[in-house]
Amino acid sequence: MRTRTTRPRPVPTPPRKILHVDMDAFYASVEQRDDPTLRGKPVVVAWKGARSVVCAASYEARKFGVRSAMPAVRAERLCPQAIFVPPDFTRYKAVSRQVREIFARHTELIEPLSLDEAYLDVTTAKSALPSATATAEAIRAAIREETQLTASAGVAPNKFLAKIASDFRKPDGLFVVRPREVLDFLAPLPIGRLPGVGKVMEGKLVALGLATVGDLRAFAATELEQRFGRWGRRLHELSLGIDDHPVTPDRPTLQVSAEDTFEHDLTLDELEPHIHRLAEKAWAAHQREAQEGRIARTVVLKLKTADFHTLTRSLTPTQRPGSAHELADLACALRERVERPAGSRYRLVGVGLAGFVGADSYQAQADLFD
Repeated sequence: MRTRTTRPRPVPTPPRKILHVDMDAFYASVEQRDDPTLRGKPVVVAWKGARSVVCAASYEARKFGVRSAMPAVRAERLCPQAIFVPPDFTRYKAVSRQVREIFARHTELIEPLSLDEAYLDVTTAKSALPSATATAEAIRAAIREETQLTASAGVAPNKFLAKIASDFRKPDGLFVVRPREVLDFLAPLPIGRLPGVGKVMEGKLVALGLATVGDLRAFAATELEQRFGRWGRRLHELSLGIDDHPVTPDRPTLQVSAEDTFEHDLTLDELEPHIHRLAEKAWAAHQREAQEGRIARTVVLKLKTADFHTLTRSLTPTQRPGSAHELADLACALRERVERPAGSRYRLVGVGLAGFVGADSYQAQADLFD
């Protein structure tokens, strides 16, 4: 008589509860809060000038089409009555720390994306609130009371859904996507709302007749993979609302850098003094990382051409740079790898350090070659 072994059934993992909290027009709102004369007016956080770009725009300015990352001169044309305010990142960072202290009352799983937004995993929250929605409401209320600013939030079973949801009721809003609602929520959305689908990819998908996420979901997954490789498979997963990426607190720095946009375009030969100046800034940022036991091994040179094409060149030398001067020399040498016509001009240059490893690990590798 054969004995059957009964295997225990796996216990289904309950859905995660993820928040995406996004401060509303953050830099501009801080300026309006701190200067009452700016309230209700179109505020653009940017230096004026032909080479400046918009850091942030108040909702009053956005009505005229002003958006962050747009050239300041274009913003001025769109909204001649705009009030330009130079950015004050010291104040913005101080407010950001306040907001993160509020987050920390509810969870230790906080993944900052920038000064003004973050993911929070509240599946097992520190507070005794009954739901993720209640937690989001409590966070937004605390931000309003303690900073006199507003934030919007999305609540969903994963990160990419939470991020989309946080934009649905902006400003000062809350939107919840429950697990049973995921497919219906995604289906009518334009395909460009999916993370990683930029203008070029959106154009390729629209050319296949795929205008919405629902269209993408109905398209054969095998054909997507044949056309776009692993990214095609990922697109199909996103159309189903699948995203297993966890909230990762305290993500290590991947790169430190400094860059500058010029008043007038420069040739490669004219960049040297600017590279040396930026190397000093990048090296200072690297030294702060080094105090935490992390060492960068790769030198990065970034250039933006007069016609807005971005170029990067990198080098991982046998011996890492030991000073700002050595960093600058290596970055200057990377200009020789820029295969552009002689006389090409550049509107931006950046110097960076990447490839961080632990100091102990770096020393152990170096000892192998002594």
